[in-house]
Amino acid sequence: MDLSDVVATAMFTGVVLYGLFGGADFGSGFWDLTAGGARRGGRLRVLIDHSIGPVWEANHVWLIYILVFLWTAYPSAFAAIMTTLFIPMSLALLGIVLRGADFAFRKYSATIAQARLFGALFAGASLITPFFFGTVVGAIASGRVPAAGYGDLVESWVNPTSFIGGILAVGTCSFLAGVFLTADAARSGDPALAEYLRPRTLAVGVVTGALAIAAIAPIRRDAPTLGDGLLGRALPLIVVSAAAGVITLVLVYRRRFGWARVSALVAVAAIVIGWAVAQTPWILVDEMLIADAAGARSTLIALLVVVAVAAVTVLPALGYLFWLTQTDEWARDETARTG
Repeated sequence: MDLSDVVATAMFTGVVLYGLFGGADFGSGFWDLTAGGARRGGRLRVLIDHSIGPVWEANHVWLIYILVFLWTAYPSAFAAIMTTLFIPMSLALLGIVLRGADFAFRKYSATIAQARLFGALFAGASLITPFFFGTVVGAIASGRVPAAGYGDLVESWVNPTSFIGGILAVGTCSFLAGVFLTADAARSGDPALAEYLRPRTLAVGVVTGALAIAAIAPIRRDAPTLGDGLLGRALPLIVVSAAAGVITLVLVYRRRFGWARVSALVAVAAIVIGWAVAQTPWILVDEMLIADAAGARSTLIALLVVVAVAAVTVLPALGYLFWLTQTDEWARDETARTG
């Protein structure tokens, strides 16, 4: 494996982690939006605030990690992506800013009307962010980002593969969040809320899975390189993702919510890794190879040193933060808030 491939693997590890933890974070907006009025949806919104409150900012560490790696290790690819996909990238980043601000403002709203306004903005921004990130992935994977940059500012991301990527990103995030929230509700001693979420999570999972299957044909027509890769060398990962998704549905149906979280993470991780395998060795499909986009060897080595340092400093801290949110004390605090 070439050094540029090693660095690309390290960078894409951040993509997988952002897809998992950031995805569950973004998906909470769907459940906030569909929770209903203040009386019916109050308990669910308290659960959402409690579940994502400690980690919603920490999740974006991975986005920063990805962007820093991209512009440092593969500057020409970064320039091509940002000049061509300026619009969807800006809208996705705007969504992150808006959802963060509205998440905070809702907690300190002086009136119910203000809380509803900020809540609606939070939920809406939580949905548009993964959608536009999905359109960016679709544009890159369908070969619509030219190596020289400055591609079509509209058609590069307004196309079948980009829309499929955006819709599947929203569906996947919503399903992942539903599994996590259902597990959190059960663990915090609110079985009624868990039972409220359970059939809805199953429905979202079934719909998202059906959309993923239906997307195969249009992707093969619109993005043949990606389609061939998905049904070729990435097929084992696609099968793993599908199997893990079905197992997750069965576990949620049987109320094994703790294990359902694990299988849901496997399902999402497998499909994201499958995308990477499908488009390898391209960093910009049909336009630029990973090896051709790589920067100086000394730069790549320095980045790997940074990864090693982060692995022994940042990762334990993040792991401890996530562990704290899964303790019995945290769950009892949630019960006290909703009870």
